[in-house]
Amino acid sequence: MRSGGTAPSTPAPRPPADGREPLDLFPGGGLPPVESAARRRAIQAAACLALAVSVAYLVWRAGFTLGGDLWVAIPLWLLELHATVGLALFAFSLWNVDHATVPAPLTRTDLRVGLLIPTYNEPLEILFPTIAAAVALEPAHATVVLDDGCRPWVRALAASLGAQYLTREGNDHAKAGNLNHALAVLDFDVVGVLDADHVARAGFLTNTLAYFDDPRIAVVQTPQAFYNVDSFEHGRNRSRLNRARHGAAPFSEQGLFYRVIQPGKNRWGAAFWCGTNAVVRVDALRDIGGVACETVTEDMHTTIRLHRRGWRTVYHNEVLAHGLAARNADEYQGQRLRWGTGAMQILRLERPLTRRGLTLGQRLSYAATILGWFDAWRTLGYVLLPLVVLASGTNPVHAPMAAFLPAFLVTFVAQRFALGLLARGQAPQGIATLFDMVRLQSNIRATITFLTRGEHAFTVTTKGITEERRRSPAPRSLWVLSAASVVALAWFGATLAGLTPAHYRVVWTAYGAAFWAVVNLAFLGGALARIRSDRFASERRGSVRLALGGAVGLDDRPGLLVDVSTGGAMVRCEDPAPAGDDPVEVTMRLGGQDIRLVAHERGRQPLGDGGALLRLQFVPGQVTQLARLATVLFGSVVDDGRTPVVAEAVAA
Repeated sequence: MRSGGTAPSTPAPRPPADGREPLDLFPGGGLPPVESAARRRAIQAAACLALAVSVAYLVWRAGFTLGGDLWVAIPLWLLELHATVGLALFAFSLWNVDHATVPAPLTRTDLRVGLLIPTYNEPLEILFPTIAAAVALEPAHATVVLDDGCRPWVRALAASLGAQYLTREGNDHAKAGNLNHALAVLDFDVVGVLDADHVARAGFLTNTLAYFDDPRIAVVQTPQAFYNVDSFEHGRNRSRLNRARHGAAPFSEQGLFYRVIQPGKNRWGAAFWCGTNAVVRVDALRDIGGVACETVTEDMHTTIRLHRRGWRTVYHNEVLAHGLAARNADEYQGQRLRWGTGAMQILRLERPLTRRGLTLGQRLSYAATILGWFDAWRTLGYVLLPLVVLASGTNPVHAPMAAFLPAFLVTFVAQRFALGLLARGQAPQGIATLFDMVRLQSNIRATITFLTRGEHAFTVTTKGITEERRRSPAPRSLWVLSAASVVALAWFGATLAGLTPAHYRVVWTAYGAAFWAVVNLAFLGGALARIRSDRFASERRGSVRLALGGAVGLDDRPGLLVDVSTGGAMVRCEDPAPAGDDPVEVTMRLGGQDIRLVAHERGRQPLGDGGALLRLQFVPGQVTQLARLATVLFGSVVDDGRTPVVAEAVAA
C-alpha cells in the first residue's frame, strides 16, 4: 500500500512471460508521485496567505472605498467577495491531494464481479473496443452489455466478443433506469460501470477491487481520460508542474477535476461517483433503493445518498479507462448544461448544504462542486461592469489610484499564484479563463433551472460519425458581449476626444475599466475563434484514429503505419500496388503481437517520391483479430493468445 506520506508505487500491468511490453499510447495516466511534505505545506501556506490578503483587502474596500456611486461600487465589491469565497472553497478541496491509501493490485477475488456497459445509440465503431477490452480484463468476471436501444446487432456483437446482453422494455429514467433494471436481474457483489465509449485498460478491476476489503466502501472512482486528444477540450501541456505530476499527457479541460479536485475530496470523504470508470458495491446501491432517478446527474445524486447512509467512497487517481471527449463546442456545452442542470436539481431536492447526514467536510466539498456552477455569473459581472463604467462615467472605487492600485495588484497576484499552485498545474490561467467564456452561456442557463420545477430530460451526447462536417454555432451571448465591448471602447475613445456629452470624473478608473474591457474582449474573441474553428468541426470518420508508427506489411509490400483504429488504418507505402477492388492483407506488429487483418483501399494520396498514403478500411467480421487490435491499442491486455475468462451472471 501507499498513503499520502510514503513514496508512490504505481501498479503496473503484469508483464507477459516472453518479455514483450504492452503499448502505451496514453502517457501520464499512472498514479502521480506523492507531494513532499515541504511542497504541500508551501502550497497550503500560499493559499492561506492569499486568503488573508483577500480578507484584508475586502475589509479595506468595504470601509474606505465604497463612497460615491454605490450602484456600481457594491456589485464590484460583491464580485470580489464571491471570488474570495471561491478561493476558500478551492483551497479546502485541494488541501491534500494524496490522502487516499492505495492497496496493492489484486490477482484473484472471491467477489462476484460484473462489468456493466450501458448503451443507447452508440455505433459499432464506439462499442466494439469497449466491449472487447472489458471482456479481456482480469480477474474472472461477467461483462454485460445493457442495451436500451434494443438493437439486434448489439446482441450479436456482444455474443461474438464473449459478453452477455441485456435489454428491457422502454427506457424510463435513461441510464439510471438501465442500471437499476440490470441490478434487479443480475446477482453480483460489485459491478464496474463503463460508459459505451470508455475503453478499459489492464488493471481496471485488479487495481480497484482490493479497496472492497473494507466493507463500508461503496464506490471506487477512477479518472476520466480521453483518447481523442484532438478534441475541443484538449490543448498543449505547457505547465511544468503538470508535466512533473502527470508526464507528457496533453492538457485536458477536465484534468483539473479528475486528477486534482476529486483526489482532494478523499481528504474529506467526499469523492463522488462520476457515472463511468467506477466500481460499485451492489449492496450499497440496494441499501439506498438503487441508482437515483430523480435528476439528470444520477451519479453524484446517488453518492450523496450513499454518504448519508454512512457508506464510504474513495478515489483511485490512476487512469484505467479512456473515453471520448466532446469533439466540438456543441457537445461540450451540451454536457455542461446537463451537468449543471443536474447539480441544480440536487441542490433543490437533496439540500446537501443543510440536510442532516453529511459531515461538515462533505457539505463543504459538495458546496465547492455545486456552487461552482454559479461562477459563470461572476464572469458575466466582470465582463459587464467595465462596460457600465465606460458608458456611464461612474466611479466604482472611491479611493486614490496610489492607494487602490497597489492593494488590488497584491491581492490579484496572491490569488492567482495560490490558484495556480492549488491546481497543481492542471489549470493554466489563460486557457482556463478562455473556457470560462466558452461555457458562460450554458452554465448560466443551468443555474437558472434552480428556479424551475419542471423535469429535465436526460440528453445523450452524440458519439461516432456525423452526416456532415460543420462548425459549431457560437452562443449568441458571446457575440452580444463582444459587440458591446467594442461599442463601449469606441465610446471611451470618443469621450476622451471630446466627441460625446459624457465626462469621466475620475479618469484613472475609466482607464482601468478600458483595460479590463480589452482583456475581456480578447478572451471573448478567443472563445469565439475556438468554437468556430474548423479544427473542431463535426467528425465524419466513424472511429478515432490513434497516431502510431511502425512497420506494416500490405500483402508482400512494406509500408509504415501512420494511424490506426478498429475501423481502418492510414499507411504510407513507397511502392504501392495499383489501385483496385481486391482486398489486401495488412500485417502489423503492435505491442509484441502480430495482427493480421483484411482491408479494402478506400483512397490514396500520391506523394512526390512515387509513394502514396493509403486509406484502408478493415473488412467487417474479423472479430478475433479486431478484438486483439482493440485490446492492444488501449492497453487492455499485455499478453498474447490468452482467452478471456468470462464468468456467468447468476439470475437474482
